[in-house]
Amino acid sequence: MNTPVIGVLALQGDVREHLIALAAADAVARPVRRPEELAEVDGLVLPGGESTTISKLAVLFGVMEPLRARVRDGMPVYGTCAGLIMLADKILDPRSGQETIGGIDMIVRRNAFGRQNESFEAAVDVKGVTGDPVEGVFIRAPWVESVGAGTEVLAEHEGHIVAVRQGNALATSFHPELTGDHRVHSLFVDMVRADRTPESL
Repeated sequence: MNTPVIGVLALQGDVREHLIALAAADAVARPVRRPEELAEVDGLVLPGGESTTISKLAVLFGVMEPLRARVRDGMPVYGTCAGLIMLADKILDPRSGQETIGGIDMIVRRNAFGRQNESFEAAVDVKGVTGDPVEGVFIRAPWVESVGAGTEVLAEHEGHIVAVRQGNALATSFHPELTGDHRVHSLFVDMVRADRTPESL
């Protein structure tokens, strides 16, 4: 059985919820904090949280450069909210010292949908997810200002881009792991499964 091992970057944010969603989507899910743990997974989820904090902790734990290398080499990666910011090649309004992993040719705006008390839920039609719209939870959510030619827009909300894919990199502004609907995670698990070579099975 082609069961991929997928890590969740466990430095900050809603790690547990992603681990549960990945397991429900038929993956082996593991927390990842260090380079040696990163080396053992087939794909990685970058959870929500605070993107500046995650960036600084990734450097502190020595995992930032290995992450960049694996994403450049094509490891499937999925970022939600702060994770979307981490996958951006450019941030419009970065905080001092904030770094990204990169991997998606897009420009993002932090906290674009408002502050914590302006969080909301909305139904979002996501390309590649069959059935009813996905219930998106937006918490201090970013949006994508613009994308490059190689980046596919998967969803918009009120005229703003909230889900994208470029190659093996997937990102959403919202948190599907908080709803009990695991279809976006299933989409990512399928991406990881398709990426695995016969030699790794």
